[in-house]
Amino acid sequence: MVADYNGYWKMISNENFEEYLKALDVNVAIRKIATLLKPDKDISQDGDHFIIKTLSTFKNYNMDFVVGQEFEEDLSGVDDRKCMTTITWDGEKLVCMQKGEIEGRGWTHWIEGDELHLELRAAGVVSKQVFKKA
Repeated sequence: MVADYNGYWKMISNENFEEYLKALDVNVAIRKIATLLKPDKDISQDGDHFIIKTLSTFKNYNMDFVVGQEFEEDLSGVDDRKCMTTITWDGEKLVCMQKGEIEGRGWTHWIEGDELHLELRAAGVVSKQVFKKA
């Protein structure tokens, strides 16, 4: 049985996010705005089909995928790149690999109690975010 990610999650912490954005070569003005935001995650899960909505007052980003199926991801809401993305299960963790211009890019989501954890990776930089179930 896989973990149940369904729900609405509110950000409670965001570590090293500006350094992560620098690794993605996001311009300084967008970085300053992005580091002030506390986005929410609205996740719908039906087996291995996920819709993850990242919602903020500045920009929203939607990701619709099936675990194990590679797809082209348009990151125009993030750093204006496209990459080939594959998300797999590692136990109860969702692990994302994004193949494109940035080496080592991806993320891992997992749940501990009523908290959703997100580790973002790019070019050797790691950012950690935690969300609490609303």
